[in-house]
Amino acid sequence: MKRILSQCQKELAQFRRDRLTLALAFLLPLMSLIIFGFVIRLESKNIPLFVQDFDNSPLSRAYTERLFATNQFEPINNFSFPILNSNKNLQSQISNPQDVIDKGLAKAAVVIPPDFSSRIKSDLPSTVQILVDGTDVNNARIIKNSIQATTRFFLRNSGLQSSTDEIIARIRLWFNPGRKESLYIVPGVFAVILWIFPSLITAIAMVREKEKGTILQVYASSLSAEELLLGKALAYLLIGIIQALLIMVISLIIWQLTLVIEPTPLIIGTLIFLTDSIMFGLFIGVRVANQNSAVQAVSLLGFLTALLLSGFIYPISNIPFPLSLFSAIVPARYYINITRDAYVRGTGWPGVWLSIIMLSLLGFLLFNAARKVLKRMQLSD
Repeated sequence: MKRILSQCQKELAQFRRDRLTLALAFLLPLMSLIIFGFVIRLESKNIPLFVQDFDNSPLSRAYTERLFATNQFEPINNFSFPILNSNKNLQSQISNPQDVIDKGLAKAAVVIPPDFSSRIKSDLPSTVQILVDGTDVNNARIIKNSIQATTRFFLRNSGLQSSTDEIIARIRLWFNPGRKESLYIVPGVFAVILWIFPSLITAIAMVREKEKGTILQVYASSLSAEELLLGKALAYLLIGIIQALLIMVISLIIWQLTLVIEPTPLIIGTLIFLTDSIMFGLFIGVRVANQNSAVQAVSLLGFLTALLLSGFIYPISNIPFPLSLFSAIVPARYYINITRDAYVRGTGWPGVWLSIIMLSLLGFLLFNAARKVLKRMQLSD
């Protein structure tokens, strides 16, 4: 134990003297938190919508106002094209809704026919043409469903619906009634940040020993592979804990992210997940020969898997086979379940116990893999 603590003190002393590593450990995680927390949005808003009203009656104008009252759509002349007011040629070009879609000025266009109000008042169906840009399939589906729901709401409120609904759904949003996307995104960002940066600085520290040749002194000493790995892991675990506390406090200040359960599952899960991250960095560090390779390996194997195969943005059920099998060994997947439970769902231990076990198992496997590689290096040298 004394050797492990001595190795830990040595690593912390080297860490304090390296300004670049200090920036990697604290400055970049904060920048990543702010960028991910504010930039990533899964709910489409401010969608540019073009409405061509040939009827121009009080009823058609009320329908148009209802479309924009959802706060999901923006008229294109107020969205991001101020030149429309001064460019007469362009104004004449956007009279055709198909051209509006083709030129990328709007994501959807609604064409109201000249007999819109007269047919409705005569109890006849009136056809409204809706063109949707299908380049982004998910966004197109959202636009379509939103316009359909708004149309049904307009008909009911205006007393124009010919028949009453036999089934009425009373919908209540559970866990997140305010539909705050930060409650979903930011806890997921915790997993990405705490997987990338602790493993990155640990891998760089391990490779630096090999580049400078100081690893040979360790091989010549009586320090075992387990003691070396545990000493480094303890040092960077302390640094990782500071990183975790820092981003959680910043999230509390900026997004008012507060716990909805008692913190024990989050605390234990964070400590185990940080250990997994550091063990992953040590495994990369003992496998590669230089710092550039370490950064590339952590970025490729760590960042991409944590971002795309963890359920951070896309549901795991949407991941195709056989990549869905690979997602089972991505630790960030299980930590995201823990953080979102702590900040959103609030089920506690019954909902996250399996994630804790999986993180512990993956951490043990990573440590064992790094230990075996380091022992082979000691014997070969």
